[in-house]
Amino acid sequence: MLAGLLRFDTARRLRPLALGTPESDALLADLTPPERNASWHLVSPTGQRESAGDAAPHLFALLRGGAVPAAVLSALQPVTNRAYRWVATNRTQLSRWVPSSVKQGAGEKIRRHTA
Repeated sequence: MLAGLLRFDTARRLRPLALGTPESDALLADLTPPERNASWHLVSPTGQRESAGDAAPHLFALLRGGAVPAAVLSALQPVTNRAYRWVATNRTQLSRWVPSSVKQGAGEKIRRHTA
């Protein structure tokens, strides 16, 4: 999913960071390791953090063409949160449906974006 979203980050506003790196640890210092690992997090340049489904509207607002999806996700926040939690809970099972070639291509896209 990250690789797909990065395709719309034409202004390169996003900088994906892996959990457990010194920079991500500093940005998420107020969270315990289990809290860090429980979700994905979007941290603004000012340090404001949104996590899980709450972060989705903020993320889409940063992407090319993302204003309408951001507004919809914001208006449907309870549904957005439930959908995020369902996907997060079932990500292992869902990932079985993604071909390994697609996963490899996604990894390369993320590496290029962060370089």
